[in-house]
Amino acid sequence: MRFLNQKLLFKVGFSTLFFFNFNINYSQNVTVNQDPKIDQLMAEKRKINAAITVNNRYKIQIFNGTSEESKKVLAQFKKENNQYDATIVFYTPAYKVWVGNFKSRIEAERNLIFLKKKYPNALVIQPNKG
Repeated sequence: MRFLNQKLLFKVGFSTLFFFNFNINYSQNVTVNQDPKIDQLMAEKRKINAAITVNNRYKIQIFNGTSEESKKVLAQFKKENNQYDATIVFYTPAYKVWVGNFKSRIEAERNLIFLKKKYPNALVIQPNKG
């Protein structure tokens, strides 16, 4: 009986030693090859996220509709009005074009008067307010 316990103990000890030795000796190094465009994409995403940050700021929504229409409106707006920041935001079920980053509602209302001439459905919003 004592001989069987010693034999079993030897087998368990040897198996454990072999297992740990196997893992240590056969580890792998992984190299990730990343497309350089990913860094460019991440920089663009950071820029967009910074533009969307709205802490107690007002924006003017000039369009609400489909993705393709919003892209056209945004492109035309940026071509005609380079003094405003503008971006497309998706809120289910529509895409919205937001313009400006105004500190006060009065400042946003003044700019709304100008923008309503071209975009009659424009309205002042405060995005972080539900």
